[in-house]
Amino acid sequence: MQTYLVGGAVRDELLGLEVKDRDWVVVGATPEEMLAKGFKQVGADFPVFLHPETREEYALARTERKQGRGYHGFSVYSAPDVTLVEDLKRRDLTINAMARSEDGELVDPFDGYRDLLSHTLRHVSPAFSEDPLRILRTARFAARLSPRGFRVCDDTMTLMRQMVADGEVDHLVPERVWQEIQRALHEREPGTFFEVLQACDALAVLIPELSAPEVLEKALEALRCVNRSTSNTDQRVAALFSVLDEKTARQRASALKAPNDCRSLAGLTAHFKAVVTDLCSMDRLPANRLLELLDTADFWRRPERFQALMEVLGCALPEPERAFLKVLEKAAEGATGVNPKALMARGFSGKALGRAIREERLTRIQQALSDTND
Repeated sequence: MQTYLVGGAVRDELLGLEVKDRDWVVVGATPEEMLAKGFKQVGADFPVFLHPETREEYALARTERKQGRGYHGFSVYSAPDVTLVEDLKRRDLTINAMARSEDGELVDPFDGYRDLLSHTLRHVSPAFSEDPLRILRTARFAARLSPRGFRVCDDTMTLMRQMVADGEVDHLVPERVWQEIQRALHEREPGTFFEVLQACDALAVLIPELSAPEVLEKALEALRCVNRSTSNTDQRVAALFSVLDEKTARQRASALKAPNDCRSLAGLTAHFKAVVTDLCSMDRLPANRLLELLDTADFWRRPERFQALMEVLGCALPEPERAFLKVLEKAAEGATGVNPKALMARGFSGKALGRAIREERLTRIQQALSDTND
């Protein structure tokens, strides 16, 4: 039985990055031997075990064979006769197909260290084409490492294009696509993820509304702006989809199985962009339209979401229209001061109270607009 540190831990160690997770491969062992040593089995499709003390994952060396379309269509073979090289060969990129033995020796049968030095993302073998999810993983690693100068090599890009042309990407389920997109949105350069997908023609399959070069350029400009100031997933999704109309933004976020907060903020951003563009063409801003915007954003109950929306709009709106946001913030600040209890003390109740609150808010917004004009 031999144990090797594999994959991302080896890659990040060689890059001088913090190693957050350690995965191990065990060669020459059976599940029974692992259990006898106190490991706990957790893998259903193939034997993966948790170390009794560190809780790190130890997987028995395995090989895979393609049997169907998509990323589910694999049969897995795991037995003591599977070698380390055979296990590493099934991995996606050469920089992820290195291992380190217990005595510290680097095992690098596919020249991953060379590709690290040359800043190259390269597939390990033709078996890469058997799993369309590897296209998204490659794009995600590009998003993580492009600030260090990494790029997808031409041969791998050609292979990914062929996979798309063969229809492999069509078989990815939305939930798995969303998982990769969500991770990519939090990489160092999330825009690179979508640029790689566009370069291999996968974006036209996965998010066709963004695939036109001029549309993608504007979307990534907004995303990169938001990326510099916030780490919230919903704001990044909203920025990415800010180039779409409200209906399309909500539909695409829903089709990708994005969480409800992402769908909601993406729709709100698109709605506000359209209304702001309309309002900025007017000579005078009507107070009732500003109040409608605050109502639409549910500002009274969810002021924190309104603030998140304003941050996204600050990146998504064209420069001349961003000045409107200060006006809207002043209107919101003024309207916040309405005290329903004070109105109730004056005898208002029921629907009359609702009307009184609305009138008071309108008055305060009009005052805020007057102060702004002055």
